[in-house]
Amino acid sequence: MRIIRVRYRDRSFYATITSPETLRCLNNEENLPDDIPLAEVELLPLVRPSKIVCVGLNYRDHAHELGLPMSDEPVLFLKPPSSVIGPGDAIVIPACSERVDYEAELALVIGRTARHVSEADAPRHLFGYSCANDVTARDLQQKDGQWTRAKSFDTFCPVGPWIETEVPDERALAIRAVVNGQLRQQGSTADMIFSPARLISFISGVMTLLPGDVILTGTPGGIGPLAEGDEVSVEIDQVGFLLNPVISEGPADPSAVQ
Repeated sequence: MRIIRVRYRDRSFYATITSPETLRCLNNEENLPDDIPLAEVELLPLVRPSKIVCVGLNYRDHAHELGLPMSDEPVLFLKPPSSVIGPGDAIVIPACSERVDYEAELALVIGRTARHVSEADAPRHLFGYSCANDVTARDLQQKDGQWTRAKSFDTFCPVGPWIETEVPDERALAIRAVVNGQLRQQGSTADMIFSPARLISFISGVMTLLPGDVILTGTPGGIGPLAEGDEVSVEIDQVGFLLNPVISEGPADPSAVQ
């Protein structure tokens, strides 16, 4: 099942796609038509998480690409909810950065509260999968020596276009980043060091995962820069296709407080 979040007749709600042209509201109390034309709705950012938990260096080829050792435990960092945008929304390159990279990732959307869950029990707490782009100001990441600022700018977490609730094998998904129609990044979730179930279990031992929270599971090798005017897509087989344009914030205000 593919689930999206939309605005229709001044109401926002989650809906399931029933055909290439129609959708159906998942909340019967809204008293909306059974079949709503897709052309009449506004797509909204897919999730409103309390937090976005990200995993660094979870693909063997990406760790090798950066010349970094593989960890024996997941490396975690956070993105703020304010970084989330939806399909078609613009990624904004901040004026203070000279290199902003794409990172194609499989996103996990939590469906049930999870605290200290086992790997075996983790799938019961997963609602579904989506595409995500862990946009990163690479120069600021290197300058700061840690990742918070580089990962946290508004628009730096595109997610969508829908939540796919049925994926036969999340450990065998081809994942790609395409910029201006050119393949830039290609990998497979088979190259993950830590599986989705392992990540849910591990993270739930650190912090409580709430419904709607998002886990970004890491990126394969092949990361690279974006520029104003680019269009970047994250494509994951059996999950979806997420496309976002790229614009520039413009010159920094010299009077702004640094």
